[in-house]
Amino acid sequence: MRKGVSSVVPSIRLPMAAKTSFPHDSFLRHLELFDEATPTVAGMTLPPPLARILLTSDVTGALTKAADCLIPLLKARQAMLQAAFDTELAADELRRYQKFAKAGQPSAHTVQLRQKQASARQASSRSKQSFIKVAAAFVREAGIEIPQRVALEEFITHWIDANVPKDFSQ
Repeated sequence: MRKGVSSVVPSIRLPMAAKTSFPHDSFLRHLELFDEATPTVAGMTLPPPLARILLTSDVTGALTKAADCLIPLLKARQAMLQAAFDTELAADELRRYQKFAKAGQPSAHTVQLRQKQASARQASSRSKQSFIKVAAAFVREAGIEIPQRVALEEFITHWIDANVPKDFSQ
């Protein structure tokens, strides 16, 4: 071994996958609690556009098929946000590490970080595809008309932000 070269390889510390917060989490949990035993939504205060879509027009206040589509839609939106967060986290980590990397053959850690970034990008693409698929089903079931020249993903994201409660406590 040459003089001055340490035989100790610096420890590779990958941060634990952080979980990003989802603003509609409490409403999603509330919707998930409904099952066949308790199909009514007693005392639920919803914005009028959302109430028309989620609740039947009869006195029972039961959930519609569109409500069944909203649950996977919100889960897909949550997965898409998490995947975007993970992709950005992997890219930031790779940039920080490459800033001090020596020229030449990439180290094992750099290769590992690139693989992590690639898998995060792939997960992001899959979650976006899933979101679009579920959004199309929700829009069809709810009878929502999408304006022309507006992408489904963009429209439904704005629709969720405008109509789905963020702080929902019942």
